[in-house]
Amino acid sequence: MNPNQKHASIQQCRTRKYASCTDSYDFFNLLTGRELFEVVEQLLPEHRERTFPPTETLSMFLAQAMHADRSCQNIVNQSAIARLTGGLPSISTNTGAYCKARQRLPVEIISELVCFTGKQSSDKALEQWKWRGRPVKLIDGTTTTMPDTPENQEVFPQQSAQEPGLGFPICRIVGVICLGSGT
Repeated sequence: MNPNQKHASIQQCRTRKYASCTDSYDFFNLLTGRELFEVVEQLLPEHRERTFPPTETLSMFLAQAMHADRSCQNIVNQSAIARLTGGLPSISTNTGAYCKARQRLPVEIISELVCFTGKQSSDKALEQWKWRGRPVKLIDGTTTTMPDTPENQEVFPQQSAQEPGLGFPICRIVGVICLGSGT
């Protein structure tokens, strides 16, 4: 087997394993771990202690996105069970507090963490995954339509080919992916 295929196969198995059994406390430990702690601390907004502080909310949101059942109810139930089994006080399984806490998360924290962890992963890519010692980037793009609201029309003006008031603003999305690390 080609060494690159062997490493890729091992990496895919690890990813599948972590995705299937990862809960919000695993993400919390990553976010407060040695490599990410300072970055997360700098990005956290001013907050008061609540049932769902920003770091816990972010870790729950990451676990929710990775889980097959992406409902808010599922992640709140998991959190309530984990708190009880960990000897912490019980919390309500009502999703309202979690949903509000998730809305308070600044988009910048997620964006910065994605960029930081992507750079970390890319920097740690094995040398044989690079082309002549250089990282290879894949670029892909797509478009999607957005609701025809005055706010969206202001930021994303209507295309000139459309009649006024008849179109939905188009959002263009571009992704840059490191071929060696997949980030």
